[in-house]
Amino acid sequence: MSGVSSADAPADVREVVSRLRAEYPRARTELDFRDAFELLVATVLSAQTTDARVNSVTPELFGRWAGPEGLAGADPAEVEKVLKPLGMGPTRAARVIALARALLADHGGEVPDDQDALEALPGVGRKTAFVVRGVHFGRSLLAVDTHVTRVAGRLGWTRSRQARTVEHDVVALVQSADAAAEEGDAEEGDAREGDAAAETSDPTTDLTALSLRLILHGRRVCTARSPHCAECTLADLCPRIGVAA
Repeated sequence: MSGVSSADAPADVREVVSRLRAEYPRARTELDFRDAFELLVATVLSAQTTDARVNSVTPELFGRWAGPEGLAGADPAEVEKVLKPLGMGPTRAARVIALARALLADHGGEVPDDQDALEALPGVGRKTAFVVRGVHFGRSLLAVDTHVTRVAGRLGWTRSRQARTVEHDVVALVQSADAAAEEGDAEEGDAREGDAAAETSDPTTDLTALSLRLILHGRRVCTARSPHCAECTLADLCPRIGVAA
């Protein structure tokens, strides 16, 4: 794992996943949306602002200009007025209008479930594509934002602040933990062969759910300043790397 020394004792992945699942059973994005297009636009708009602020403007945005057809033909000045509370109104307006037009021109107005195709759209990067493919299309993908980076770092899962490296480090740990769990289940199954009641745990971790739970945990508990360690369900597991004593 990039930059992590053997002395850091990363938090046990399977236990973290289990506890976060119990803490946040309904893993979902906090962006409001009704379809893939609205999720895509809302995620693009969420860059450098909060989900709550995005949710405050998207009802009017999608109410006035429904779907890619509506937004593609919108007056940029009018869209800018709606998006002004988010900051960078002209840039955001131009971006989402260009996005809608590209969807119409290249994909018949449909949001593609394809990484390269999504990243080719205006304003769409790797994280945004992962969010849309994970949340809407059900793919297992670790979308890395500042919250995921912070929590993963404090858990000792990565030493990087670069999204791609954080993604690589965390996914590698999860896959290793899943493989070990699968091997353990297989050995247990061999030992109990013939027992129809034998149960095994599902070793496959949903990376989309994990990223959503890490984001929620970073917003509510493992905050950037003054994390609430005393209230944290991971307190006894976490090495608290970078957290002041």
